[in-house]
Amino acid sequence: MKSLFFLILLFFMNVEHAFSQSKTDKSLVDILNQNTDPVFQLVLKDLQTYRLQIIYTKIDRDKNNKPAFTHYFFNHNPELYFNPASMVKLPLAALALEKLNTLNKTGVNKFTTIQYDSGYEKQTSFYKDVSAPNEFPTIAHFIKRAFLISENDPYNRLYQFVGQQEIHRSLHDKSYADIRIPRQFMGFTSEQNRRSNFLRFLDDKGNVVFAQPSLYNPDEFDFSKEIKLGKAYMNRNDEIVNEPFDFTMQNNIPLMDLQQILQSIMIPSSVKENKRFGISEEDRRFLLQYLSQYPVETPYPLYDADKFYDSYAKFFFRDSTKALPEGLRVFNKVGWAYGFLTDVSYIVDFKNQIEYMLAATVYVNSDGVINDGKYDYDEIGYPFFYQLGKTIYQHELNRRRKRTPDLGAFKIEYEKRDPADTRPVISEVDN
Repeated sequence: MKSLFFLILLFFMNVEHAFSQSKTDKSLVDILNQNTDPVFQLVLKDLQTYRLQIIYTKIDRDKNNKPAFTHYFFNHNPELYFNPASMVKLPLAALALEKLNTLNKTGVNKFTTIQYDSGYEKQTSFYKDVSAPNEFPTIAHFIKRAFLISENDPYNRLYQFVGQQEIHRSLHDKSYADIRIPRQFMGFTSEQNRRSNFLRFLDDKGNVVFAQPSLYNPDEFDFSKEIKLGKAYMNRNDEIVNEPFDFTMQNNIPLMDLQQILQSIMIPSSVKENKRFGISEEDRRFLLQYLSQYPVETPYPLYDADKFYDSYAKFFFRDSTKALPEGLRVFNKVGWAYGFLTDVSYIVDFKNQIEYMLAATVYVNSDGVINDGKYDYDEIGYPFFYQLGKTIYQHELNRRRKRTPDLGAFKIEYEKRDPADTRPVISEVDN
């Protein structure tokens, strides 16, 4: 009898410990429950299946327009793994600009031509970017491509420029100790990911103004926590392996870290000084522009406006209209892979004079097979994100504020396409 009592007590202790890892605010639950959409409620009520996490950030301004950020959580758990996919492009873009600033080399900036040579197995050279003006690769153009529709190769090139060691040392110095980005999107081994390409910056006459040798990261990663998900996965030979997929050595960024990185870019003074990126105000405004610009506004690259519509990479507003509310801009980054969908956004509504942040991640893979390309994005993932975005947006529209914010700092002069431009549009990308 004592043994049975002990087992029951142990069970409840374990349950309590498991739930203590997740944080949920009742006030956010009350907001979410106002939306009775069936798909929305299905995901909210089955956290084990959908691995949902939400962070809603309320922003209030004082008389000097200084913002105060209040975070509300739903099932937030830094130890609940989700694959960040393209979310890693957000810190990499900031780190690349920070490194350029640190280099302090005359004639080297984000618009300087950069070329890559291969010097190790599976590395590829890169001399020409046909989507760029004059077809010259630059850090600036990589960031544009990585943000506008989330292209993958620009991320790899930013990764090679910054270097694996500097990526992690810099992020850890900024108190993002749980971030781990050991992988490019190249199908490389761990050892191959440790090595970066030789690269050089060229002036307008083709002369080398700075050359960077191949970098190597000797630092070890902590892979002691095993992470396995799913019931089966598809291997590189398109064969089903009937065991969970191992995410242990994959990229990892907790949702709150992503929220803080975006917040630090939007309003640097709102986070502790050690969490900010060492970039110029010009570079910060550059990031803001391409976090919020639409593909249809962009002449280089010339993306297909029908396929890459305004809300294509704005999950909280992605519905059948493919448009966003008038006067609204979303400064955000999204990621999707292995059945995970993630969006971290700073939403600014100039028409209604509101601002707030929203971050969420969800896992939609009903067959439990990883890497088979069969995920429930269209059936559950995107509809859920749209309903979540609509719910919080309506709450913000109705929320009373003591002071109306001055949002002028977020107004940006965006690019415009030339209607007479007859170049072929880009319809197929790796993203």
